[in-house]
Amino acid sequence: MKIAILGATSQIAKDLIEAFAKKTDYECTLFARNPSIVIEWLKKVNIQQLYQALDYSYFNTDHHYDVILNFVGVGNPAQAQEMGSKIFDVTYKYDMMALDYLKVHSETKYIFLSSGAVYGGNFEQPVTSESVAVIPINNLNVTDWYAIAKLYAEARHRALPELSIVDIRVFNYFSHTQDMNARYFITDIVRAIRDNTILISSVDYIVRDFLHPSDFYQLIYVLIFWGGANTAIDCYSLMPIDKPRLLAAMKEMFELRYEVTETFDSVGATGHKPYYYSLNTHAAYFGYKPTLTSLEGLTREIKFILEK
Repeated sequence: MKIAILGATSQIAKDLIEAFAKKTDYECTLFARNPSIVIEWLKKVNIQQLYQALDYSYFNTDHHYDVILNFVGVGNPAQAQEMGSKIFDVTYKYDMMALDYLKVHSETKYIFLSSGAVYGGNFEQPVTSESVAVIPINNLNVTDWYAIAKLYAEARHRALPELSIVDIRVFNYFSHTQDMNARYFITDIVRAIRDNTILISSVDYIVRDFLHPSDFYQLIYVLIFWGGANTAIDCYSLMPIDKPRLLAAMKEMFELRYEVTETFDSVGATGHKPYYYSLNTHAAYFGYKPTLTSLEGLTREIKFILEK
């Protein structure tokens, strides 16, 4: 199995690469704008002998890949705000790189990392298979650009039904390898636990569904060996969790100290999302069966962080 991974500096890509190294003998070629960063990381996790890291100029149709995985994108809300409209160009450039390859190698499978944000700004309820994207076309602002970039990419993919392209919409993902300085609610919690500080939280009620790296690996694995499809699927765990239960669990298990206030504003780089998760279980059709709830996955990874 020969796999090309675009955006190999992405943290979710790194977690998957480590899983491939432990569980498979896949021949993976890792592409990045700065391959030296990938090479140093490969040495750090002691798998440098397994994979080659290259600049994108080496990605061309002369080489054969069974699967292309595209992880190119931003990693946290603050980054999304900083990139602004550049997110359109970055998403388009590397997506077209993969699509141009498929025009020559139509048998290759293409897996594109999309986002739950593709549904737009309407998360007053969890999304389902019947949900529609909501884009405020007459009042666009920076919080909409990330969603539109992903939506445009998915539309391009559906317009090529003869090709095997699966868009994976990630809503929330958490791993102990992530940057704990990133501005996510869960990383704010981890820092407060780790540093023994008080977490300041808004009164907003939110529900999140955190995907564990092991379940993400399982999803990629079943898609790689599926016969071929042109579709989009939503990621989900065994069970989501709301903010009150999450805070209570973190207090009980890790002695989290927190305060809830009406004056606190959280980072909202992709808009307000009270119910940011999906009830669309289309991934089960491909054989995906999540093994962990959101709380179980979070607990496992936070324990790992604190033990380190």
